[in-house]
Amino acid sequence: MPRILTLEKRTALTGIGFVTPTVLIIALILVYPIVQSIILSFGQSSIDGYEPYRFVGLDHYIKLTGDGRFWNALGVTFTFTALSIPLELMLGIGLALLMNETFKFKGLARLAVLFPWALPTALNTLMWRWMYNSDYGLFNAVALQSGLVDKPINFLGDDVLAMASMVTVAVWKTSSFMALIILAGLQSIPRDLFEAGRMDGMNRWTEFTQITLPLLKGPILVALIIRSMDALRTFELPFNLTDGGPAAATESLSLYAYKVIFDFLDFNFGAAIVVVQFLVIFAMSLVYVFTLRNKD
Repeated sequence: MPRILTLEKRTALTGIGFVTPTVLIIALILVYPIVQSIILSFGQSSIDGYEPYRFVGLDHYIKLTGDGRFWNALGVTFTFTALSIPLELMLGIGLALLMNETFKFKGLARLAVLFPWALPTALNTLMWRWMYNSDYGLFNAVALQSGLVDKPINFLGDDVLAMASMVTVAVWKTSSFMALIILAGLQSIPRDLFEAGRMDGMNRWTEFTQITLPLLKGPILVALIIRSMDALRTFELPFNLTDGGPAAATESLSLYAYKVIFDFLDFNFGAAIVVVQFLVIFAMSLVYVFTLRNKD
């Protein structure tokens, strides 16, 4: 006699059927490259197959501990993240508060705010690279013609200015992404709370600190998680803006791994760099997730 499935089991099997293709695609696209990188990082082989794969254990990771360029790239990555994320957050909150107000041409203002985020990173970076150029760039032309400086500023040729320039481009592009997430949180706050606050004599600043900001902790932490992971693996920005220069002052961990793999053709050592980067991002994500859980 055929076995009759209950409604709950049929529903569960239907759900599994819908989820399975997505899980397989994620495993193929995400999990497989991670596993492959880990395997490569523990071995030694050649791209042409002349040297077969052989297990070398932690040799590449031990080599990393003495690689000054790796530590420099790690420091550049952390510096870039520490400088850009707070600025993006503050500007994103301001833009979200502005877009949440009611005024004429509100839709056009929202479109203008989101325009930098919609631009491809490579195109965006090349545009800024032209404006930073010391010979014919927009910034130097304005500064020279207005008398602010006597000679062109080498924005991308100085260690400090190159990092500041890279942070500026990141803040200009991704603050709108922060604003979009925070705006969604703002629109979920009941308006009754603000009306009650005004009846109690709250001004706009008190409303923001006592009502708005505490209720935005969830969206803010979500935005921080996404942007921090993105900043820690930044590649297109330094690659197209400075190519890691001057003297590796803006060479991120992703860019260094790219050069090791594709310029030096050392796939095993490059894989070790990628694995370390993955662990750093994973650890920071855990910190954010546990913080978010505690806030909830």
